[in-house]
Amino acid sequence: MSKPRYIGAHVSAAGGVENAPLNAAAIGANAFALFTKNQRQWVAKPLSSGSIDLFKQHCEENQLDPAFILPHDSYLINLGHPKREGIEKSRKAFLDEMQRCEQLGLQLLNFHPGSHLNEITEDECLKRIAESINFVLDKTKGVTAVIENTSGQGTNMGYKFEHLAQIINGVEDKSRVGVCIDTCHAYTAGYDIVDADGYSETWKKFDEIIGAEYLKGIHLNDSKKPLASRVDRHDSLGQGLMGKDFFKRFIRDDRFSAIPIVLETPDESLWEKEIEWLRSKL
Repeated sequence: MSKPRYIGAHVSAAGGVENAPLNAAAIGANAFALFTKNQRQWVAKPLSSGSIDLFKQHCEENQLDPAFILPHDSYLINLGHPKREGIEKSRKAFLDEMQRCEQLGLQLLNFHPGSHLNEITEDECLKRIAESINFVLDKTKGVTAVIENTSGQGTNMGYKFEHLAQIINGVEDKSRVGVCIDTCHAYTAGYDIVDADGYSETWKKFDEIIGAEYLKGIHLNDSKKPLASRVDRHDSLGQGLMGKDFFKRFIRDDRFSAIPIVLETPDESLWEKEIEWLRSKL
């Protein structure tokens, strides 16, 4: 008998962060992701004490444990930015995101590592990302910085496990850094997790290069684009090129039983059915 899974989706926080747990509960989720501010703006007004209290209350009422809530930071932030103005702006915004998580009693913050913009080397960019994480961890407590793997589109870093390991290596407080693996990103970055042998080999590499203890979350997505295409286009489960067999294999894998599994599939109307389907395969 498989252990229970913590499955949800990246739900809307429109009207206030306190609505996100209600939106998660409405689709039968016991995990979820959210933006704690508008993801396409640099600055947002602070969270009100009322919103914070209601968020915590709604989580408690719906048995949503903060350990399985995986907020996502703003898409504007680039912690590996090559220019001084860009890196300072990004670090300030990331600090605000971490402080919002602190206020909400959350333990994780998911983010895309950053991009070199063809202006610095990959190694320099990875070093800057680690320095950015150190800067923010020094000023906060209780929240783990969770680095998401990427497809490697454009100049984005983080599409190789080695990139993630290099960032972690540069982080001073390793108890507060982790990794979220997006299945679509892994596949389009070139990790053949759809093939049964490739699936085993990929997780073996993850353990060897990064370390299983650093895995803090999963973004569970199918892909519209083929293996190693380096293009990030999510699809609904079983409707893309990864196929239903992969998701059956994944959900039965007990190594993912104690971390949030979050759907970022494009058709929100399917989320409830996707969660039900995944649970039915345990």
